[in-house]
Amino acid sequence: MIVYVTTADTEILALSRAVRELPDDFPALKVVNPNRMPETLTPEALIRGASMALVRLLGGRRVWEEGFDRLTRACMENNIPLLAWSGEQHADAELTAASTAPAAIVGEAFEYLRHGGVENLKQVLRFLSDTLLMSGYGFEPPSPLPEFGVYHPVYPEHVTVTGFMQQQWQPDRPAIGVLFYRTHWMSGNRDFIDALVHEIEGMGCNVLPIFCYSLRSPGGPPSGFKELIIDAGGHLRVDCLVSTLSYSMGTLAVHGATVAEGWSVDFLDDLNVPIIQAVASTSSHAEWEQSDAGLTPLDTAMTVAIPEFDGRIISVPFSFKEVVSEDETVGGVVTKYVPVADRVREVAGLAMRMARLRHTPQAEKRIAVLLSSYPTKAARIGNAVGLDSLASLMNLLEALREAGYNLGETLPSDGDDLIQTLIARGSYDKEFLTEEQLQTASGQIRTEDYESWFAQWPQDVQTALQDAWGEPPGQMYRHNGSVAVVGLQFGNVFVGIQPPRGFGENPVAIYHDPDLAPSHHYLGTYHWLKHVFQADAIVHMGKHGT
Repeated sequence: MIVYVTTADTEILALSRAVRELPDDFPALKVVNPNRMPETLTPEALIRGASMALVRLLGGRRVWEEGFDRLTRACMENNIPLLAWSGEQHADAELTAASTAPAAIVGEAFEYLRHGGVENLKQVLRFLSDTLLMSGYGFEPPSPLPEFGVYHPVYPEHVTVTGFMQQQWQPDRPAIGVLFYRTHWMSGNRDFIDALVHEIEGMGCNVLPIFCYSLRSPGGPPSGFKELIIDAGGHLRVDCLVSTLSYSMGTLAVHGATVAEGWSVDFLDDLNVPIIQAVASTSSHAEWEQSDAGLTPLDTAMTVAIPEFDGRIISVPFSFKEVVSEDETVGGVVTKYVPVADRVREVAGLAMRMARLRHTPQAEKRIAVLLSSYPTKAARIGNAVGLDSLASLMNLLEALREAGYNLGETLPSDGDDLIQTLIARGSYDKEFLTEEQLQTASGQIRTEDYESWFAQWPQDVQTALQDAWGEPPGQMYRHNGSVAVVGLQFGNVFVGIQPPRGFGENPVAIYHDPDLAPSHHYLGTYHWLKHVFQADAIVHMGKHGT
């Protein structure tokens, strides 16, 4: 039996495919991820009866320090060859030194693993069996695989970018690039990418899916990536990028032991397109759904916090790591990223809208600006600390006009003029709000529209809303079969007030209640902005937004 310990679930997936292509009498394989080893399975028990132990650790010995040390001792005591390697592209001196097999064999085996993929895993197992167990199955040398390339569900193998575009590209459509790790391409862990590609294409966009080992390299982004994303004429091939990569693409320029000069993401800036972070969670969907926190701290760091240093736009988790089989051929569980349809649709829709905006004339773009109002008092509209919200809003409106946005014929003379006009048209302060203001409010949510939106939401969302606020569309700011959205419209720009989140005797407590559903009016306002006013972007100004 050959024991294979790896921290990479994609490697386990690839091994499960490779084993099926080995001779029938090939030694059995026992594969485990140390992060999911049962407490009852000790390192000593794991290698009992093994003919060799193979260990590959992403992050080095420290990620499984105690277990690795115990495994090393057990292998030495039982005269079992141990081969240990880095989970990355470069050798790890500490792991290499811990290996007990001949150095030449350890080094040659690492060449197979460094190139990766099902075929190289199959051949490295044959190579090690022949060189350490003297089996005589025969083996092929390592097969290099591209570090960067284009992938599409209809082209399972590597295809050139020009060949792909000749077959798939429709020049009159917006184009979206999708970045994912090379290891997913090699192992067949591509369902989540396939789902995203199909969804984006279904929305009328071209898709350029690109796999890569990493976008971080000395001296800037790798040339292989540049050649895929930029054509021979120097033109960017896409209008938007969706990245499923973890961590940051930038590098910190360090001088001396501690002094840093800043985050270098010049290449990303030069692309000048939105980069959306699509989160591939390492939790299962059930774990994520049942958790009050949602993403784990590790996922939050890897896929949200650190990518934000690049200026990536964080979207939503759209796939989750699920156990897809208990594979007897590898003696362990096999996991894959499994997409969730409505979350895939959310990511694809955001990317599609971002891409289309690059082709939309400024005068046709529609913007909503919402001023904070905390608590819900007319005197608190636009309140902020250290920011003159109203003067800033006037500056913003003037800048939009200068940039070519349609703001109608006239604007308020200054911030005071704007706020007085806004309050005169109506605020959400019930002490001053009149029936006439409700009737003449700029936005009107028709009951039938809200009921249509409500019917599309999950049952648990509907129940939470009904339990807290009654039947849709509720009673707040309602009149004559409609619900009011207060604000002012200047051409294609709507200036409004963020809808109230807190009510009753202690509105501040309700504002911060994580379990109480927002009101029908609150949700209705944002759906009105999206579906009726058709805002391309919403700007929130002030403090204590919800």
